[in-house]
Amino acid sequence: MEERELDLYRHTDAVNELLARYGVKFGIYKNNEFKEQLFPFGPIPRIISAQEFAVLEEGLKQRVTALNLFLKDIYGEKHILRDKVVPEEFIYAGSGYAALCEGVLPAQGVYSHISGIDLVQGKNGEWYILEDNLRVPSGASYPLIARSLCRQSSPATFRGLQIDDNRNYAELLRRTMDYVNPGGLPVILTPGRYNAAYFEHSYLAELTGAVLVSGSDLVVEGDYLYFKDYSGRKERVGVVYRRISDDYLDPMNFLPESVIGIPHIYDVYRKGNVALMNAPGNGVADDKGIYYFVPKMIQYYLNETPKLQNAPTYLPYYPEDMDFVLQNFDRLVLKDVAEAGGYGVVFADRMTREEKERFLAMLRAEPRRFIAQEVIDFQDIDIFDETGARAPRKADLRAFVLMADEPLVWHSGLTRFSRNPDSFIVNSSQGGGFKDTWVLSR
Repeated sequence: MEERELDLYRHTDAVNELLARYGVKFGIYKNNEFKEQLFPFGPIPRIISAQEFAVLEEGLKQRVTALNLFLKDIYGEKHILRDKVVPEEFIYAGSGYAALCEGVLPAQGVYSHISGIDLVQGKNGEWYILEDNLRVPSGASYPLIARSLCRQSSPATFRGLQIDDNRNYAELLRRTMDYVNPGGLPVILTPGRYNAAYFEHSYLAELTGAVLVSGSDLVVEGDYLYFKDYSGRKERVGVVYRRISDDYLDPMNFLPESVIGIPHIYDVYRKGNVALMNAPGNGVADDKGIYYFVPKMIQYYLNETPKLQNAPTYLPYYPEDMDFVLQNFDRLVLKDVAEAGGYGVVFADRMTREEKERFLAMLRAEPRRFIAQEVIDFQDIDIFDETGARAPRKADLRAFVLMADEPLVWHSGLTRFSRNPDSFIVNSSQGGGFKDTWVLSR
């Protein structure tokens, strides 16, 4: 296998040149400035055995099934609150809860059509889930196109390899779209090229046969949503894979100042005449604080023991957990529940005395705002560094689970790695790179 990795390394420049030519970039807004950059590709793949992935697959299906049941319950009967498995005030204080979604059941009862579950593998070999991303997580397109370009640049590398083909992601996505479509065109709604994942929007539209649209291409008339083409011809839209957050989706129902949303699209959705992927209101379930309760959800809704474990997590919201956090502060990592992309993550042992004092004062004042986790010494994966030498770096795995008539786990995934040898933060917005994930067939 190492010789094949070296063969890929010899073709890395060609692959990265092709990635640049195809516009495989990741853009971020920071300090009111848009910066677009290449998402650096590492040629050494993460390799997962068939047996190991089978365990992951079962655990991922179980988790996403429970999260969908939780969302249906929270915006419906609220049994989990009445039974005090999750504190009521914990839900309503979260920024992801959307009162407007109360009593609204999406098509086929599916809330999280595409779930991105982030995992790390500890040095003990165990996999731990770090967070759940249920607001249409990005990233599947990067290993998808990278594998394709690697095959193009170095076909000999893949000859005779027993690895699962990852080219079926578009098929899984289209199956998911068709399952919830009440009738009409499938479209991918993008805020435009200045969005961080614009490449992905256009690439997935091409692969699935969906129409890539912006808000100005869509209009609500009566109880239906329509796509208007350049000639003014209109066609009904049945399903919208959206890359617009809830707040900006519909200025008539959410933020009125939104200029990228579609007026009254939520009214059409509420009447069941269009499916929105993922469902508005999903943010209540991927709040980092709610993550703490997912193992309890699995037991509550499915009457099963979780097959995959959370990282050991503490909620300062609970007095006993606050006491633990205060007594063990220096060995914990603290996360702001409302942040994403690697922001709002602090390692207590790297704080100065003054920073600790400020943070602890903030923690005591706003305990609902943070979770604390034990630092998992997760496995390093080799990359080729700037000098061309093999070097170990921290890496996570974003697994993708699509929900149609059953949960479908993609036999691939986005492996992100830190390019900084001293960092545990692997997010692309923090300068990380990515590599392909090979799932062995046997």
